[in-house]
Amino acid sequence: MKNHDLKILFVLENYYPNIGGVEKLFKCLSDALNKKNIKASIITTWIDNESPKYEKSGSQEIFRYNFINRYFFSFLAIVPIYKKLKDVDFIHTTSYNAGLPAIIAGILRKKKVLITFHEVWGDLWFELPYLSTFSKWGHYLFEALLLKMPFHKFIAVSDYTSEMLLKKGITKDKIVVIKNGIEYSEINQLLSNTVHLDKDSNQYCYFGRLGISKGLNLLLPAWKKFTLERPESVLKLVIPKTPNGFLQKIKNEIVKLEIADSIHIEHELSFKDLLINIKESHAVIIPSYSEGFCFAAAETMAVETPIISSGKGALKEVVNGKFVEMKEFSVEGLYHALLASANDNWSIKQKEKFPLEDTIDAYLRIYETIKVSN
Repeated sequence: MKNHDLKILFVLENYYPNIGGVEKLFKCLSDALNKKNIKASIITTWIDNESPKYEKSGSQEIFRYNFINRYFFSFLAIVPIYKKLKDVDFIHTTSYNAGLPAIIAGILRKKKVLITFHEVWGDLWFELPYLSTFSKWGHYLFEALLLKMPFHKFIAVSDYTSEMLLKKGITKDKIVVIKNGIEYSEINQLLSNTVHLDKDSNQYCYFGRLGISKGLNLLLPAWKKFTLERPESVLKLVIPKTPNGFLQKIKNEIVKLEIADSIHIEHELSFKDLLINIKESHAVIIPSYSEGFCFAAAETMAVETPIISSGKGALKEVVNGKFVEMKEFSVEGLYHALLASANDNWSIKQKEKFPLEDTIDAYLRIYETIKVSN
């Protein structure tokens, strides 16, 4: 069976133009399939009026529905997935909220479902900030339920995620490790006219989504303490405008800590402008509670900017080049890591790349295996 005979249904709670690690992976994957004329349909959430509810490009179709929010997605998406399944070979979905309706519809239609699992948090849910006790228990139980579902394969985006899946009882034969990848040629092309861009030894950068696991509750107070030592330092926060409630919490905390003069918030930068910000920074800060892979780390390393890392989750596995790792996961630990970076006290690890083409090839191989076995 040739690849172009494949018909795949992606079930994703969020997709482009929404920006995040998951969206980046599936956008790159669907674009690669489109180039190969492999049919792919995408069921996702309709975010705003600027995005069409139906979109077709080459062999790709996108169906956007108003599922209200990610929690309603887990139930309201079952019907459109079930209807679309009669025209496809199998489903590829992702953790968390998209996984449940995908497996339910797959069982009903007797179609195989594979899931890319980005992170397995387990007891970490109870350590995360910004969540009520009720919410922590709800997320913990939902993850436990998802891990009990009969997915055909669990795709782990790192060796760390694979190990966590094994600890949670997923058998080894059900797990495939496919590490996320980035397009180095695109990054090099976008930065081709900035080869002489100077680094600013006083500028630091944090970029990424506003997630409860990203360690912003450690970063802001640590930054306050650091700027008392290094008042000339500037932190660029490149973050989205949504969720608005979370953004307001961050802004309120900045005002409360009286550090607004040393923090510049940027929204909706182009990828090129983001890369320029990363390249001209002394270091990028990644103080996460956990990472299943971490696109931010891979992109930072691609432009050869050092990283200040929590070392949690897959960060020990992914981070290389010049870096400082927090010796303890606390405000104090991040403060000392910032000081170490300011003094150029870097650890150095042999550089490793994560090419997007390797990721795409690995997914195509598993797709072909599923198609043949049907």
